[in-house]
Amino acid sequence: MAADVDQTIPEDERNISPQKGNQSPATGSWICRGIWTLLLIGAVPLLAFGIKYYQDAQLHKRHEESIRNLGAEGLFLFSSLDTDHDLYLSPEEFKPIAEKLTGITPPVDFEEDVAHDPNGETLTLEAQMQPLLMDSMTKSKDGFLGVSHSSLSGLRSWKGPAVPASSFSASQFRAFLPPKNKDEVGDTWWVISSELNIFTGYLPNNRYHPPSPKGKEVLIHSLLSMFHPRPFIKSRFAPQGAVACIRASNDFYYDIVFRIHAEFQLNDVPDFPFWFTPGKFIGNIVLSKDASHVRHFHLYVPNDRSLNVDMEWLYGASESSNMEVDIGYLPQLELQATGPSTPSIIMDEEGNIIDSQDGNSEPIQFIFEDIHWTSEISEEEATRRLEVTLYPFKKVSYLPFSEAFERAAAENKLHWTISPAEVRGELSGRPSWKSFISSWSLVRELENMQADEQNPVLSEKAKLHLENYNFPVEMMVALPNGTIVHHINANFFLDQTAMKPEEEEATFSFSAAFEDPSTATYLSFLKEGLEKAKQYLAQ
Repeated sequence: MAADVDQTIPEDERNISPQKGNQSPATGSWICRGIWTLLLIGAVPLLAFGIKYYQDAQLHKRHEESIRNLGAEGLFLFSSLDTDHDLYLSPEEFKPIAEKLTGITPPVDFEEDVAHDPNGETLTLEAQMQPLLMDSMTKSKDGFLGVSHSSLSGLRSWKGPAVPASSFSASQFRAFLPPKNKDEVGDTWWVISSELNIFTGYLPNNRYHPPSPKGKEVLIHSLLSMFHPRPFIKSRFAPQGAVACIRASNDFYYDIVFRIHAEFQLNDVPDFPFWFTPGKFIGNIVLSKDASHVRHFHLYVPNDRSLNVDMEWLYGASESSNMEVDIGYLPQLELQATGPSTPSIIMDEEGNIIDSQDGNSEPIQFIFEDIHWTSEISEEEATRRLEVTLYPFKKVSYLPFSEAFERAAAENKLHWTISPAEVRGELSGRPSWKSFISSWSLVRELENMQADEQNPVLSEKAKLHLENYNFPVEMMVALPNGTIVHHINANFFLDQTAMKPEEEEATFSFSAAFEDPSTATYLSFLKEGLEKAKQYLAQ
């Protein structure tokens, strides 16, 4: 053992005498080095603290100067451009202002691995739009609740698509092709990944200009820009991004269904931001596996519900200013291909041009063969898989209001509902669903049910739900007869779950058994519902 220990000690440190007061020069040197090491270790955090303190002081000083020079509203505009919040504008951050003043928009970079083929096929898309029905807004009429005309100016002036028609290279739609490990029918994947989670919270409201798109974002941004010049392809709240699913496949083609969650900024300076958020964009594309040919493309906002758009706008010059919220109905927002993609020239086997198309000639006529799929699923199933990818809790079926109560009565279970609509992904939990039948309903649909004199039983159930409803979203647990036994408002729910891990009173940790606040609160709410249901049944 002694030999083993001796081998671990440097030669200049082995002649240490065990006698007190007897210290070799080597020992003194070793002790000095140790003291200096300890001093350096102690100095590092002090130095870091000093740098952080200096930076914070400088930032505070610049903030005070900004308030003094710009005022609150001027600083609000400045902050909408200052994306990194350092109170300096880089050339990239100033670009939206430069584009607005000069009227020149630099070309965006396409995805690096997509080489533009000047002789490749092109696809023409047409945009169609019917503006929001103003009467469908539930509370935001001029003069009501302080709603000013300027608040809704961007909404009122948006009467049609920004670009009625546009041509795209077929190769640009490579963005929708699946990754190598997701090439089977029914597979889903993220075209644009979400960057939001329980810790990042949500993106700021005080923005006017979307960030420059990159990679696959470029195509989505170009498509949505046909509707309005300021699309934000990553929404402020979850769900965020775009997902896709292979609906059908053969040796040469894919039929891909996709879903996008994005929003538009309708107001510009000097008006405060106005966010226009469709419930979702749905679409499908049929394209060749090498993306050289697009047979079909369709993108639209579903209009099969009585309300399909969320709107939010600020009432002051700060991120913490009051936010007004409303919902409404958009009859149409749609992109449709005029036909399959076509080449501008036709060459023979030797590379000679035998036909071409220019601005003065007739279009080249093509006959396209029918596509026969070797493997496919229904469009409804593909859409369901997209929904489950975005909302894991959707693995549980959400039934229509009346059907859910019928099932609850037949199976002697509780009815669990969300009104008026799905919350943006924050409600994904892992409860035991064996005790519940689930549904969600819009308030307007419940009001129609309540007014239905032909169905008094369903009318009474809708009435009970409306009596317990508070804007904007209410989650309720009910008995099969419609009696509400427990409910919670989504705003209160989100306040309860909006903890940050650095907060002193945070009730969760980063242990192996970590459970996020939303799941814990969600489970607690359902458990309380079960307990309260027992009390009602015992009476």
